[in-house]
Amino acid sequence: MANSFKGLGRAVSDMFSANTMNKWNKILEHCSGIRLFTYNGLSVSVMAPPRVLLCGDVLGRLNQLVKRVNSVNKSAGPFDALLCVGQFFPDEPDRLDELMDYVEGRAQIPLPTYFIGDYGVGAPKVLSAVSRNSANQGFKMDGFKVCDNLYWLKGSGKFTLHGLSVAYLSGRQSSNGQQFGTYSQDDIDTLRAFAEEPGIVDFFLSNEWPSGVTNRATPSDIPAGISDSSGNDSTVTQLVAEIKPRYHIAGTKGVFYAREPYSNVDVVHVTRFLGLASVGNKEKQKFLHALSPTPSSAMSSDEISAKPSNTTLTPYTLVDQMDHPKEATKRAGDNELDSQYWRYDVSNKRQKHGNGDANKVCFKFISSGTCPRGENCYFPHDADAREQFLRGVCLDFIIKGKCEKGPDCNFKHSLQDDSESNSQKRSGSSNSNANRSKECWFCLSSPTVESHLVTSIGENFYCALAKGPLVPDHVLIIPVEHLPNTLSLPEDCELELGKLQNSLKMYYKNQGKKAVFFEWISKRGTHANLQAVPVPSSKVAVLKDIFTLAAEKLGFEFVTKKFNNNSEGRKWLRTQFDKNVSCFYVGLPDGSILVHLVEENEKFPAQFGREVVAGLLNMADRADWRNCSISKEEETKLAENFKKRFQVFDPNQ
Repeated sequence: MANSFKGLGRAVSDMFSANTMNKWNKILEHCSGIRLFTYNGLSVSVMAPPRVLLCGDVLGRLNQLVKRVNSVNKSAGPFDALLCVGQFFPDEPDRLDELMDYVEGRAQIPLPTYFIGDYGVGAPKVLSAVSRNSANQGFKMDGFKVCDNLYWLKGSGKFTLHGLSVAYLSGRQSSNGQQFGTYSQDDIDTLRAFAEEPGIVDFFLSNEWPSGVTNRATPSDIPAGISDSSGNDSTVTQLVAEIKPRYHIAGTKGVFYAREPYSNVDVVHVTRFLGLASVGNKEKQKFLHALSPTPSSAMSSDEISAKPSNTTLTPYTLVDQMDHPKEATKRAGDNELDSQYWRYDVSNKRQKHGNGDANKVCFKFISSGTCPRGENCYFPHDADAREQFLRGVCLDFIIKGKCEKGPDCNFKHSLQDDSESNSQKRSGSSNSNANRSKECWFCLSSPTVESHLVTSIGENFYCALAKGPLVPDHVLIIPVEHLPNTLSLPEDCELELGKLQNSLKMYYKNQGKKAVFFEWISKRGTHANLQAVPVPSSKVAVLKDIFTLAAEKLGFEFVTKKFNNNSEGRKWLRTQFDKNVSCFYVGLPDGSILVHLVEENEKFPAQFGREVVAGLLNMADRADWRNCSISKEEETKLAENFKKRFQVFDPNQ
């Protein structure tokens, strides 16, 4: 949906000639953050590309790395982040104290640093403690915090870093079942599921080089002594051929190698491979490399498809032909590699679900909510398993009933038994909600609730700042009771909800803004939240049109009605609501309510409301809340400031 709206960068590029934009691009290459300039009396903001440092094997030599980073940051910075590939921990015990100085806070890392080489001396001890930290429970694809400015990218995943899409595979290939330092089949499956999602991956991080990366490269550019005999991984080859990133960064070889860009199959953009040397290597090979790429989400189609004159064909076709000579002409989705999507399917023989394969479910569906095979999938699309997965339950526990990682696993090892839950509902028992609240992110009694974001608590509802807010003062109104939507509460609760909505309207009005309220109600939803987003008064007039336009682009029409007050609108909403189907509705400042009941097989984006408002505000890059994450300290400060400003309007004070 974010693609349906032109972002700020596109608006700027449409405004200027190519020559003018080239000049600005050259200027912005040396800048960081947002820059303001005036064109024909109009003030325009331009987001400069993020500046990122890439590093090879650190090997515990953090003093040397930090010294070099500080020097580069001073002379060519400031840089936004440092990404480390290859072995991060020491290769000998003598350097463990140096590493621990940073881990234990006696020395400081100068900028946010992310690593995937979770092996070496001291790794099990340090990372075990990190895994047990309560702050690192649940999904942390953007890194487990080790200490200030140091984050461990565990297993595999994909996250957004300053607008850049970053995918990674942590550890190395191994069959000895080590807890740290190796990746699993789960990690591979997860990356393959991400590869099927729309959008371009900007960075792919792996520790080991992909087998065959030097195929079709200029021989004179290949570092001496490089071969596939060690430090190369055929699994990484398969993954990078599927992910097709713009940049692939790897370590472990001890040399620097910037391969010519190569073209990919089925996509227009090229991939650049960078192999980085280790910190402090005796051969003085380059271990630190700086890049400032424009995120693919902000690039035009011409920019994405541009191919440098030295572009080669993909190096991995040759590897495919050597490994599968009879299958070289087939697409991966048509041969035995197809099993990448079907968890625990280790044989070429597949059975339709219901024929003895009940313990195997479609991993693609669980991880992303969709599956390219649809009804022709060989394995069940288990919606209940997906719901548990989204609530942070361990995938192994969901499917196999156990997890080999035990207490060291960062995911939850408990489910709500459906049959028990239904029985309790029929008997009127409240144990169901009590059990769920232990796992729910929004239940105030849950150990996982983000209590520092809570700003006001009433009898039936409480307010909290949104995590990863679209704009400042983005608020969630949440039922205290564990309920799937705000429309299923007793009617006498509506009075309290109305007071909260009116108080937020007055608060926003005091700032020259208007309130937009929207709620996504999934029939498999867990805990409701009604979102309130402030919009500048100058943009209110086009709100209805832009929601209508967005609906047309998705192929549906809203049922619309205008009311004189909030109470009448909520009563009408209850008449439209059907608990057996999913639904989305939005309440606009002029009293209009737009509602859409989602059909059974309809694909509807859960973040639709946020994406539409983000487009209206020229904030397409903030449509995904994960792009807007900030530290807990910053969240706490925002919440405290909001409470002070909102206090005079708060009906619960």
